[in-house]
Formats: sequence, C-alpha cells, structure tokens
Amino acid sequence: MARAPSKKSTPRERRTAKGSAPRYEPVFERIYRIVLKIPKGRVMTYGQIARLLGDRYSPRLVGWAMHATPRDGRNIPWHRVINSVGGISTGKVLAHNPNLQKWMLEAEGISFDDRDKCDLSVHQWSPRGPRLRVRIPSRSHKKQKAKEPRRK
Repeated sequence: MARAPSKKSTPRERRTAKGSAPRYEPVFERIYRIVLKIPKGRVMTYGQIARLLGDRYSPRLVGWAMHATPRDGRNIPWHRVINSVGGISTGKVLAHNPNLQKWMLEAEGISFDDRDKCDLSVHQWSPRGPRLRVRIPSRSHKKQKAKEPRRK
C-alpha cells in the first residue's frame, strides 16, 4: 500500500497533531493584527511592519505572511501592504492576475503614477500609540530565564 506524500511544513505553519489543522506562527498572527488596523485607502510597507515587530524580523517575513494570509472570516487586507518605494510586489506571485493588488488599491482611492508607484507621503499610514509595538521574546531568552537560579 503506497503512502500519500506528506505535506512539508511551510514557514507560516506548523502541524500540531496528526490530522489536526495547521497552527500559524505567532509572529504571522501579530502581522495580521497590524494589517487589520490599516484603514481603507491607506497603505503600510513591508519594512514598516517589520520595524514594528522588532529588530529580528525582516520585510521578507512580512511578505511571506501576506502571501500566506489565511482565508478566514477576518478578511485581512493583504493588498494594503506594499514595498518601500510605493510599488506593488505581487506581480510575479500572482501570475494569473499580476495587477490585482493595484486594482484593489485603486478601488480604495489610492492613485499610482506612470511608473506604478503610489505617493507614500500621501497614502502611507502609521499607527499611533504603544499598542502596536509588539515585541516577541526569542525562544532562547525564555530558555535562559528558566535556567537562572532562583534568588531568595
């Protein structure tokens, strides 16, 4: 009897138990919480979101999270995250519809110039307050803390 090929875990998910649904990386969920706060007609950059998460996270990780946006009831507005020069970076990823992200942003009132760049000084959104400054402690930090002897 032949076995079905096992699905390899992607950077965005981990299998919890045999047959159970994948569990998304906690950092992806934090990225989604930030993206859900971006108002209609505004954008944030991959790098901007990475900086909110802390020094150890890269814009590329944010891009992976946007590519892996779950299809659930939250309707995460992945299209509101663009590159650092105001351009669309999904053309090669969405080969079947390379202009989808641009069309979705234009439908929200964001305009693009003849080089397909939006003016970040007009359309970029920055969250206010400390609530969005999310720090995720490293696993090694937790291990070190557990190894320290208790003081009386």
